[in-house]
Amino acid sequence: MNYCSSCGNSVTLRIPEGDDRERYVCVSCEAIHYTNPRVIVGCLPVHEGRVLLCRRAIEPRRDFWTLPAGFMENGETSAAGAARETWEEAEAKAVDLQLYRIFDVPHISQIYMFYRCGIEGGAFGAGPESVESALFEEAQIPWDEIAFPVVYKALKEYFDDRRKGEYPVRVSSIERLRRPG
Repeated sequence: MNYCSSCGNSVTLRIPEGDDRERYVCVSCEAIHYTNPRVIVGCLPVHEGRVLLCRRAIEPRRDFWTLPAGFMENGETSAAGAARETWEEAEAKAVDLQLYRIFDVPHISQIYMFYRCGIEGGAFGAGPESVESALFEEAQIPWDEIAFPVVYKALKEYFDDRRKGEYPVRVSSIERLRRPG
């Protein structure tokens, strides 16, 4: 951030009085500009025992497979956002949404919320951010081509939970992956 959205003057990074961390503060009007985590919402759509995945048409991780998900919009609930993203990316109407998985990803300031759901009529396609969409049984999932760690973990947990017949809501963190060397 370079400029104040209130008055247009420059901002500087400093700890405001009474705060405990650096914030962008306007050098003129003293407006404090908070930078907060982004919320990503999506679905783990299931039809006849198979999971719907989308092959990404955009970066990051173009041509890798993912669950339909994206940034939550202002003015919508997390469930409505997850259903919207499922329609936009997979042309599938999500039904019977149930909160399933929350991931905190602090090193990139993101929170992921996934809902288990069905697909109305089993119909799906590929939206503008997807090359294709397909239903997969567990053994068919291209595990080495999954786009993001949160998606990989959510899928693994889903199939474990399905074997147990229980789908608890879980909350956990994904820490930064450290490369050797």
